[in-house]
Amino acid sequence: MGIESTYRIEGMTCAACVASVDSIISKVDDVEHVRVNLALEKAVVLWKEGSNQDDEAVEQAVNRGGFVASSMLSPQQIRQQRVLTVQQQGWKAGIALLLAIPTLIVSMFISDLGSTNGMNSNWLIAFLLTLPVYLYLGQQFHIGAWKAIRSGRTNMDVLVHLGTTTAFAWSTLVMFGPVLPFLPELFANTTHVYFDGAALIIAFILLGNYLEGRAKLQATNAVFSLMNLQPKTANVLDENGNSTTTPVEDIEPGTSILVKMGQTIPLDGSVIDGSALVDMSMMTGETYPVRARIGDEVLGGTILVDAPLTISTTQPHHQTVLSNVIQLVDEAQMGKAPIQRYVDRIAAVFVPIVIVCALAAVMYWSFLGEGFGSRSNGDIAVLALVSTLVIACPCALGLATPTALMVGTGIGARYGLLIKGIEALEESHATTTLVVDKTGTLTTGKPKVSHIEFLDGEVREILSIAASLEQGSTHPLAEAITTAWSNVTSERPELLGIEHRGGMGITGTLDGVVVAIGNEPLMEECNVDIASYQEQIQVAAAKGATISFVAKGQDLLGWIEVTDRLRPTTKGALLHAKRNQLEVIMLTGDRVEAAEQIAKECGITEVVANVRPDEKAAYIASLKEQGKHVAMVGDGINDAAALAVADVGIAMGAGSDIALDSADIVLLRNDLMDAMSALELGRVTVKKIRTNLWWAFVYNIVGIPLAMGLLLPWTGWLLPPAYAAAAMSLSSVSVVMNSLTLKWWRPRQLEA
Repeated sequence: MGIESTYRIEGMTCAACVASVDSIISKVDDVEHVRVNLALEKAVVLWKEGSNQDDEAVEQAVNRGGFVASSMLSPQQIRQQRVLTVQQQGWKAGIALLLAIPTLIVSMFISDLGSTNGMNSNWLIAFLLTLPVYLYLGQQFHIGAWKAIRSGRTNMDVLVHLGTTTAFAWSTLVMFGPVLPFLPELFANTTHVYFDGAALIIAFILLGNYLEGRAKLQATNAVFSLMNLQPKTANVLDENGNSTTTPVEDIEPGTSILVKMGQTIPLDGSVIDGSALVDMSMMTGETYPVRARIGDEVLGGTILVDAPLTISTTQPHHQTVLSNVIQLVDEAQMGKAPIQRYVDRIAAVFVPIVIVCALAAVMYWSFLGEGFGSRSNGDIAVLALVSTLVIACPCALGLATPTALMVGTGIGARYGLLIKGIEALEESHATTTLVVDKTGTLTTGKPKVSHIEFLDGEVREILSIAASLEQGSTHPLAEAITTAWSNVTSERPELLGIEHRGGMGITGTLDGVVVAIGNEPLMEECNVDIASYQEQIQVAAAKGATISFVAKGQDLLGWIEVTDRLRPTTKGALLHAKRNQLEVIMLTGDRVEAAEQIAKECGITEVVANVRPDEKAAYIASLKEQGKHVAMVGDGINDAAALAVADVGIAMGAGSDIALDSADIVLLRNDLMDAMSALELGRVTVKKIRTNLWWAFVYNIVGIPLAMGLLLPWTGWLLPPAYAAAAMSLSSVSVVMNSLTLKWWRPRQLEA
């Protein structure tokens, strides 16, 4: 895969702009794929493999198209610029309204003030009030429109420019009609002007842009709150215990740092001195602080509550969990729902279609329609033209998906639910079957050795061989065995040729003899007879213990029984799954007896046990072939293939790196209830996206015919341009506000 580069794109106002930028960048040499996000003002470009990224070519092409492309600033700098932009939009909207409202009053509610040099005094005052609104405050729309037209494209600015210019120019000509004899008789005999419409259109759109900008800032609050968690500096300790304030960018893994009470931990690390309560609420949503002691891992971005800690850093600043969370959220927000791709195609031709509709309305009312009331055909044609151009809103179409994604993924990250992309949300929405691993998923993943059965040899020998084989493994069973060994002896024989046998166990060589620890299939492969002990084995497995056989040569030395307990939230999470009509299946590599015992405890009726990693993936594939949408929850290397095959792969955060890479959703808290919350967040977010798109489409489908004068022959009513502008602004704001309601979403709590 080629390299990716990211650019900031300024000047985009609607979905048509997104389509234009996408088309412009796609035509640059060696560009393979482009993703453009309106709400984030960002474009991500994937270059063809083996090619060199040409930033200058992209920036020049985008700038020629009427936009401004530049290298990405830091997120904090971008946010600061957006805050300033929103403030500018606010005061512009305020001034526009201060001028537009008197224009409306003078035009509609104040009686005739007579004439000035042959011109209607009311109209002249309205003209003077509208002039600064049209020329100065509306300047951004006029400039944007001409840039778009020169580059051969259309956008919302074109619609606003055409609408306001038509209203302002028509009204100006009508006002000067009595005193300029060279103007056509049409203008001299017309009794209506639309200065108030031109002024209110610009005022309402500026107000809408301001409200929309504020709402978009709120939509990114969750992500920026995460970005602000990491301190810029840390107290680095030298060999003598003296501390020096150092930028986090300069701190290497293995550095000792001191974090004082009340401070935020700057980097991921391991506690080497002290004990303190750590507030993890901003990272994982944990309600109560968690006690961290020597040897415990702590995360950057969490806060010390009651005591200082000395920490040895384990990751550089750009690879901490917090950094990875922010990166995952950023990538997820650049995704597009399949339905949004169709919307983009519509947006590309939306403005030309609206212009055709507006011209059709002009032609009809100018030549085929009849005057209504005091309005002439020309008046009606101008009203229909302006209202049709102004009411159409490609903005709502462009904001429907990215705003919901920004809020949904941001609030998910706030509670430790990391969603990698829009596809995961789409599939979460459709999930029918939940497949769960046992160890580390249903259970705590912190098993303990409960019994050692020795047949040929002694406990010390069995544990020593087992610990030597498990040395270096991060599997929870390995940690339990190593802990038990350390409590009995410190002797550990040196083994050669240690080999991990995926899904079965580990083998090695001791004094030229093969030694092994693992399950029954591994014993069969090593020609170790365990059939004679099946009755004892079944009794142990029926207690819910996981059994690891230890063999030397073809002799079974004995086995180690390891037990694990259910997570406190497991039963509540599975109860919630069943209430949501999800089919729940346990899929594990453990023995049938042990799996069924755990299943009985937590209420699972369907169990598939004693399966290897490749068989897990095959089983998931078979469920999908039956037409089921499968979400798989797991945490280990053995689950990676199944997580990748599932429609939605959900990995526990403490799982292996390969499991996290294979998953679509990552849970920082290792809580099965969070898996249910993630699926629910997916459903809620997708519902918001669909609601936004439905509203945007229905608004345009209903609004454009009304603006064209559909009801005029029957009701005598024609949508005024000011109303059309207000409705257009309202549609964009309503889409963003609908997305913002996701901020009130909270994860599911444990059910009794």
